[in-house]
Amino acid sequence: MSDTNRLKIIREEILHCQNCALAKGRKNAVPGEGPSSVEVMFIGEGPGYHENQQGKPFVGQAGAFLDELLAAANLKRDEVFITNVVKCRPPSNRDPLPEELSACARYLDEQIALLDPKIIVTLGRFSMAKFIQNGRISQIHGKSHRVDGRIVVTMYHPAAALHQPALRPALVEDFAKLPRLLGGESPVEPKAEVFAPESKPEVKPEKKEEKPDLPEQLSLF
Repeated sequence: MSDTNRLKIIREEILHCQNCALAKGRKNAVPGEGPSSVEVMFIGEGPGYHENQQGKPFVGQAGAFLDELLAAANLKRDEVFITNVVKCRPPSNRDPLPEELSACARYLDEQIALLDPKIIVTLGRFSMAKFIQNGRISQIHGKSHRVDGRIVVTMYHPAAALHQPALRPALVEDFAKLPRLLGGESPVEPKAEVFAPESKPEVKPEKKEEKPDLPEQLSLF
């Protein structure tokens, strides 16, 4: 079976998945989208209100900001693969639970194996935690790490910059590094700078219920 066909089968499995409680409250599962052969794969945390409505990743204000960040990195959405660590929306956009992350893990692992991206970009701390243990995103955002033979770049989630505008310059700067990585540079951080076993996980502010966009969108820059 070709990788393309297997990716299609995984997509169908996700759309009909009943492996955790998130399936009961979803309108649409969000398997992710993009070509079957990519250099860059983006992994976020979980679908929000708009993603649950449309079944597509990053389609709300955070998605619009992501599109601008991609353009700044000389990338187009149809050139990359975008997905999340959990494929269904957690209620009220709360953090995904361990059992929910576990239920989706096999889908994500197989997507990564089939796509075989040159670079994985994690967006948010739950995506980061899949690859970097005991890391603090405030300390290692924008840095590159060699994980199981792949380059993983850890970044803030675009939604974080919408809620905390002070993070926006860091995200823009971090995305600006991607063309150099794709061009062959591999500024992988030493292990000692990446891992901090004594550090405690960061506490993320509770998310508020995401509502449909107003007719007039906020400026993202």
